[in-house]
Amino acid sequence: MLSRFVHGFVFKTRTACLMKRKLGTIATEPNKRIAMTTATIQLNERETQLKNLLVEVARRIDEQQATAGTLKEPLVLRWAGGWVRDKLLGIESHDIDTAINTMTGEDFASRIADICAVPEVKQTHHIGDDDLGRLYKVAKNPEKSKHLETTSAKLFGLDVDFVNLRKETYAEDSRNPQMEFGTAEEDALRRDATVNALFYNLQTDQVEDFTGGLRDMEKKLIRTPLEPFQTFMDDPLRVLRLIRFASRLEFSIDPAAEAVMGDPRVLEALKLKISRERIGIELEKMLKGDHPCESLRLIDRLGLYHTIWTDSSRTDLPTPDISNWSAAYECIETLARNKTPGSIYSLLVRSEEGAYFAWCLAAIAPWEQLPDEKPKKEGGKPPPPLPTLASREGVRAPNKLTDVITDAHRHRAAIVALKDAVRDKAPYLQERDRFGMAIRSWDSRSGHWRLQVLYAILFDVMMRTPQISREEVLLEWQAFLDHLEDLDVMDAPSIKRLLDGTQLAKALGVKPGKWMAKALDVVMEWQLRHKGVTDPAGAVEEVRSRREELQIP
Repeated sequence: MLSRFVHGFVFKTRTACLMKRKLGTIATEPNKRIAMTTATIQLNERETQLKNLLVEVARRIDEQQATAGTLKEPLVLRWAGGWVRDKLLGIESHDIDTAINTMTGEDFASRIADICAVPEVKQTHHIGDDDLGRLYKVAKNPEKSKHLETTSAKLFGLDVDFVNLRKETYAEDSRNPQMEFGTAEEDALRRDATVNALFYNLQTDQVEDFTGGLRDMEKKLIRTPLEPFQTFMDDPLRVLRLIRFASRLEFSIDPAAEAVMGDPRVLEALKLKISRERIGIELEKMLKGDHPCESLRLIDRLGLYHTIWTDSSRTDLPTPDISNWSAAYECIETLARNKTPGSIYSLLVRSEEGAYFAWCLAAIAPWEQLPDEKPKKEGGKPPPPLPTLASREGVRAPNKLTDVITDAHRHRAAIVALKDAVRDKAPYLQERDRFGMAIRSWDSRSGHWRLQVLYAILFDVMMRTPQISREEVLLEWQAFLDHLEDLDVMDAPSIKRLLDGTQLAKALGVKPGKWMAKALDVVMEWQLRHKGVTDPAGAVEEVRSRREELQIP
């Protein structure tokens, strides 16, 4: 038996334990057998407590079945997938999937509470009143990659799912498989990547590897357990899942898998089989992760852009040019590395939601090149901008995000014009009201005016000519933001008026009417010109002097 140390864990290769492929062949070793590899993991205190309890439950169930003469095969419990991978990488995880060989997750989990009620068990495992949470079932939800009903519980502060080992078969027109009980090897082979196909056997205290996942972790490689093309055709969502794991773990994708991830047949299957909601969920996880730029690089390199950000129900939708899309997402990556006070990123991205929206804006930027579609009938309501449409229909972006995208598109020209005015030293450069009111108008519908400016920056960088460097473009925008800072208008949308409409009407001695909205804007303009003044008398007089213009009766 050979042993070696990797990532601080002992890996052992059992060359005598050759496992025959039942569902297909390992992707990079067709028609060959592979040695099952094992490793050990150091559990923390809570994990050890949970493991010992579950092994005790399994033992008691076996004893009860043996006494009743119904025991066909002893229970074997395995922790599966992401928890095993993360533990081997030194990443703590509170979510544990427990795979069971001969019982459904619901049947096994339902026995936990009964057995834990035995005083001897409760004392042995130091079970407190808060250590056993309520069991609940998680129904099948294929659109969220839940193909089998599971039972979940909070145990010793850990979120634990219970499900039986299974194998699956796919119909040609669906990504939703037919499920049935399977072996550990069959369960491993059905998974999306070898590094997600590892098991930790609770009875043997060893990691079991049926697909070469430990070897791939050493190589920092994302590889499919079975032949890549068929793997993606069975479930095209795996294309996006592999990208997500590769970017999250900073692993590379197996060249054999990369070679077919952008295959037209796979992309067509991705369009037909996968709901746009599910694509959006995967994209959200990528862009909220630690390495969103790498996710977009992979999407770009593998040719997935037009399959993801599109309206798949339309055949007449134009296609944006993405030849320089990388300039947008690489720009965000560069800006995000400089968060010093006063920098572009620190001024424009001010929350976790803002950071996520920023990456979404970088993703949708190529659509900004295309002209707006015309209303279907003359005088009709204009359709949503194409960037909004591609985001809403392509990845089912929520309304809050699509509203920001819509405003970023509609205000981009005005934002650029004001930036150019600063660059060209326009005569109105010190007119605080002009800049403050512009910002308030950008912010009035969806908020996030800062992200709208960021969108304008990204598009500007993406469309720059070869004669102009990215640094030159960013210097112009930095100067614009510095000017807004100097004018003290960055928080213009949050400035409260010195008086409301009722108070203004009373001061003017008239009844409220349609004139009020414009008059209140005049009040705010006056406030912006007279920074720090708290007496509204001057603002009222300004409105009164423009009574005819404002059509005040």
